[in-house]
Amino acid sequence: MHLKTDDLTRLEIVFESGMVPPPYSHIYKLKISFGKNFLDTTLDLVYTDREEITEQEVIDEGFTLDDDFHFQGEIPTVWEKPLKELYAKSKWSNNKLDEEGGINILTKDRHGKISRTTPLNQQEWQHFAQDYIQAIYEIDKKEAPLTLNYIVRDENKSLEINLTVKFSIRKVEVYLNGQPKEADWEETRTLLSYIFLPDYDYSKAKQKPPQQKGQFIDCGDGYWHEIGKGVINIDDSFDAVGKIKKGFANLIST
Repeated sequence: MHLKTDDLTRLEIVFESGMVPPPYSHIYKLKISFGKNFLDTTLDLVYTDREEITEQEVIDEGFTLDDDFHFQGEIPTVWEKPLKELYAKSKWSNNKLDEEGGINILTKDRHGKISRTTPLNQQEWQHFAQDYIQAIYEIDKKEAPLTLNYIVRDENKSLEINLTVKFSIRKVEVYLNGQPKEADWEETRTLLSYIFLPDYDYSKAKQKPPQQKGQFIDCGDGYWHEIGKGVINIDDSFDAVGKIKKGFANLIST
């Protein structure tokens, strides 16, 4: 049963990672309540099945022995409209999730009706939930806003783009050679989805901004990678590197 969007008082996103092995396997429950001048939010993130591997194996994969996370607090209402728009346009199934895992949605309306369904547009819901959790991490001071730097240098000009992505307020701050520019949130999110697809060869990375001709990216860790040489497509069927170059070119031209 699909409840009327305008009547919603609470929405819960429940995710299971399915057959993903530990230490990566996890579940989370994201509870979001409407009706105030903020979104009353609770997040419970739990990593699962770690008893099947050793503590050293957990650490070797870049985790700690205490990665579970709990949050209860206020998220800005700028997130309410995109969440309700996603809910309103989604198609639903009453089938249970298979072994691949995914997201289930529970909703409650002001009349007391409750609905538990599975969205067919799983990827959209997972992307939204990931962004919302990133907003939580920023507000909780668990992580700082994402920063990216990009340089385009040829014989005629040198351009440097600085991006700060603030998930907490769904805003992107862009500076081109130190001057502020307007940037669209959704377009920038699309660009971000490409940035983390290629392989970054840290053996070729530099810790100082490069001075030679080319295009270079610093993903926020202080290491500069040359596009096309230190940043390489993993999948030959999809040109993520080309998408990155085009995305930054659009930022420069708009």
